[in-house]
Amino acid sequence: MRRLFPVTDVTDETAAPGGEESREWSLAELAAAYAYPEPGPGGREPWLRANMVSTLDGAAQHDGRSQPISCPADMRIFGTLRALADVVVVGAQTVRQEGYRPARARAEFAAAREAAGQGPAPVIAVVTAGLDLDFSLPLFTSPLVPTLLLTGAGAAPDRVAAAERAGARVITAGEGGAVDPARAVRALADLGHTRLLTEGGPRLLGQLVAAGVLDELCLTVSPMLTAGDAQRIAGGPSVTLPRRFTLKSMLEEDGFLFTRYQRS
Repeated sequence: MRRLFPVTDVTDETAAPGGEESREWSLAELAAAYAYPEPGPGGREPWLRANMVSTLDGAAQHDGRSQPISCPADMRIFGTLRALADVVVVGAQTVRQEGYRPARARAEFAAAREAAGQGPAPVIAVVTAGLDLDFSLPLFTSPLVPTLLLTGAGAAPDRVAAAERAGARVITAGEGGAVDPARAVRALADLGHTRLLTEGGPRLLGQLVAAGVLDELCLTVSPMLTAGDAQRIAGGPSVTLPRRFTLKSMLEEDGFLFTRYQRS
């Protein structure tokens, strides 16, 4: 892996000597490259980043899943971003399509998470209006930390009860059947989860963009073309004016680009 941006006048120490192919970065180097912002004078404010992958022609999935357009380096970054986060926010449809499992504790990050006051693994928080989920799945039956469900005040009481019997914690973050993204971020921060990561899917990311609560996008550009009618990384209604983000870093390995953009 090599760093393409920011460019400095100092030789990038991540490149192999003698013009050889760049080496694989350590997990510690990746963690440093993707560190969350330091707390301000008033303490740590919630920071929501998204991690998505897209082909050259804009497809966020192939055959309904992101794995076919990913690569080993993308998965290393995926794992690192999870290891840095307090909570992973994901849409119910993605949970169903991708077969989501609980986040696991990783020995390589145990000391860093303990020093940061974090639990052994990030919490999974599912955004779901109807609570239409299979509560017999490992995400609910065997997580290291209880799974959170972010839903609206109008959620069916029998589904709420079923979720709670399965061990999930139900958080009201909206009126009626909808989840308010800004309210969801506040609710998670009130629980002490300020380092937020979302892995989509496209519908959820579109809602977060429209609500103006997304602080950072970590986008992997996959050197593939798929054509077809696959979703983009963000869907739903368009915003009134495009939201401007600033490129903060770009890494490359095997033709894949790993970019970080932050709110301007």
